[in-house]
Amino acid sequence: MPTNTVTISADSLRPFAAALFQAAGISAAESKIVADSLVESNLCGHESHGVVRVREYLDFLARGAVRANVELQVLSQTASLVVCDGQLGFGQIQMHRLIELLQPMAREQGLACGTIRRCGHVGRLGEWVERLAQNKLAGLMSVNDNGVLMCVAPPGGKQARISTNPLAIGVPTNAEPLVLDISTSMVANGKIRVAQIAGQTCPDGWLLDANGQPTNDPSTRFADPPGTILPMGGYKGFGLGLMLDILTGGLSGGFCPPAPAGEFECNNVLLIAFDPARFDGLNHFISQSQGLSDFVRETPPAEDSNPIRLPNDRSRQTRQTRLAHGIPLDEGTWSQLVALADRLEISVPTMTIAQ
Repeated sequence: MPTNTVTISADSLRPFAAALFQAAGISAAESKIVADSLVESNLCGHESHGVVRVREYLDFLARGAVRANVELQVLSQTASLVVCDGQLGFGQIQMHRLIELLQPMAREQGLACGTIRRCGHVGRLGEWVERLAQNKLAGLMSVNDNGVLMCVAPPGGKQARISTNPLAIGVPTNAEPLVLDISTSMVANGKIRVAQIAGQTCPDGWLLDANGQPTNDPSTRFADPPGTILPMGGYKGFGLGLMLDILTGGLSGGFCPPAPAGEFECNNVLLIAFDPARFDGLNHFISQSQGLSDFVRETPPAEDSNPIRLPNDRSRQTRQTRLAHGIPLDEGTWSQLVALADRLEISVPTMTIAQ
């Protein structure tokens, strides 16, 4: 089982990942955007949405489940709504384009809603709502997996019926944006895959095997028949995931489970942008977002060594540490990247190995 950790700087990992994409036939511009997004996830401590996805994305590309260098097709548009077809383009590319469409609409109308059907994997949802919040807008986002990837069973069930169906909300404050990014399952499916690649076990409370029994073995999730991921908070998490699946699949024109035969696994996207300036004013909004944040931080901790944290605090702290000291990658993930580099004839950057 892999036990070593490879450490590599973000400045080395970004061009390496981009070079792998470019060698597979993706344009330099798209390769950089996708690679930057994946490495940013690693910097923030979200390995499940980081460079572990490079091989998966290239596999999708090879079989036509994702496409390079395609436009975001606008199917219909009003003053506050845009409905798009991603044409299976890379999700990070299409999300940039959707946000470019939504921001001026939200500033004009006060809010704007956009959907994308048939969009490649968009990565970490927090990246996109944080981008809105950095521009003094509030954002709410969810995606589903087009009814193809089913990995969460209803409480008491043995077979999956929905996916992890995440929810992200970003709001501006006087300081850094406040960003919530959660799966409606106990954990993202990608974290199970990372544990499997790294040769690690999963914590208690994440997984059930195909018989509905608790397990710590990540391989059971991908077995035949597959295990399932537990919903966050039992019926509450499953209910939230169910409703987000319907809203995202139904409004975008994509699919909820079970998808029609032959459909690709991809993301359908629902993104809503709010302009606080058009409601009661940006100053009032920020006074409330900052005031509540400060009030929560002032909560006396039960243990002095464990201060109160708000959403995104840990990710932001992890990012600072990894920018300074490098990004740790498990040996399984690094071996995948090196194998891709050998096949695509790309130079492997310098890294360090720790036990």
